[in-house]
Amino acid sequence: MDQNCGDRIISEDYADLLIEYRRFPQELSNIPDSCSNVINESHAVVYAPIDRLPNDIIQAIGYFVLPTLFGLADTGSLEASGITRLLNIPSFGLSGQGVLVGFIDTGIDYTHPAFINADGTTRILSIWDQSIQTGPSPNTYYYGTEYTREQINLALANEDPISIVPSVDEIGHGTSLAGITAGNPSPENNFSGIVPSADIVVVKLKQAKRFLRNFFMVKEDAISFQENDIMFGVRYLIDIARELNRPIAICIGLETNQGSHDGRGALSSYLSLLGDQAGIAIAVAVGNEGNTGHHFRGVIERGGQQSEVLELRVGADNEGFTMEFWGDSPGTFSLDILSPTGEYIPRIPARIGETRVVRFIFEETVINIDYLLLEQQTGDQLILLRFVNPTEGIWRFRVYSSGDLTSTFNVWLPIQNFMTSEAVFIQPDPDYTVTSPGNAIIPIVVTAYDYRNNSLYLNASRVIPG
Repeated sequence: MDQNCGDRIISEDYADLLIEYRRFPQELSNIPDSCSNVINESHAVVYAPIDRLPNDIIQAIGYFVLPTLFGLADTGSLEASGITRLLNIPSFGLSGQGVLVGFIDTGIDYTHPAFINADGTTRILSIWDQSIQTGPSPNTYYYGTEYTREQINLALANEDPISIVPSVDEIGHGTSLAGITAGNPSPENNFSGIVPSADIVVVKLKQAKRFLRNFFMVKEDAISFQENDIMFGVRYLIDIARELNRPIAICIGLETNQGSHDGRGALSSYLSLLGDQAGIAIAVAVGNEGNTGHHFRGVIERGGQQSEVLELRVGADNEGFTMEFWGDSPGTFSLDILSPTGEYIPRIPARIGETRVVRFIFEETVINIDYLLLEQQTGDQLILLRFVNPTEGIWRFRVYSSGDLTSTFNVWLPIQNFMTSEAVFIQPDPDYTVTSPGNAIIPIVVTAYDYRNNSLYLNASRVIPG
């Protein structure tokens, strides 16, 4: 990688494109002024000038090349999990001694007493803050700033610690997750982290670039992170663990509704690969999409009616959103559209390599539709719809299948935190709502229940076993 690539990694004028070596799109090799950086044995990131990218980017280089955007998942109750009772059994020795715990999130408040030893030194081995570009970055990562234990101890001994280590958790999500997992015991507050003797390693993610936020219609003030930055964070934690020859548990409290929800995305595949190795444990959030109305599942029976209707209610002042339609192979799907004002768009046939822009006569709504008959990463059909200024009311879509077999499809809307206002299916399916990377094969998936009445947490994502 050339020396100037570090500037392109953080520049808003460059797009991050996540590639698989065996599926490297030829179009990317021809983009001038681009550079790349390797994540692992199978994936790398190409940083390309936005003004050199094709307008029909999905058709030209594929859906899987655009990094998925992740938001924050809720943190749950510790006491209800029974952790404190386990810690009080001396023979178990489950305090985390000798183990590393890694967090990839919004950072950590390293000045909090939960992460400071009795002698005033830190329990944090290092912080890689991807959002700060003023200090040395970790080797071969080329962006962000790495703060060592020695620097954090110097900061804690100073009256103004932020002047020495300026990494802060403005949101508090990462600090909360780290506290629940590895915070010091506090008997006066009847609190202890799960592994209060473990050493801590932290990755603070930088915010997603505007190019991706705009493409996926993420609301302006939403907290969102890019898949490739998370993957680099995972690699950083693994590098630290291997350098110290110590086992590591990695906690990821992030979620997304993008993708096919089958564990075949880049991050999900990477976590499954690592989670199957000795000395590495990975825990991810199940998600908070169970009761949001953001999933619809349809079945078109063989020999029966060759279409299925799904209805979507859009609230007022919705600036835009995406809707992903995933059709199980070998079915071939197409759809028509009826707007809330009664304007009808006839059945749009599925064609290879087509991006369709649908404009309405009596309303300001524009829908960009990309048909991918064979999405390269999954082998399934993808119809990606991007709504701009959608009209308030009920939108109706009739889904058609041209195959002779029973056909199944799933449709997902973005996670709640990414939406500017309400958009829900009239007849949603609460199952198959486990968000990525919770639908990966190997990692431990953490869900929640309401500890006040021992009932299932209403918004917890769920899936049908088997």
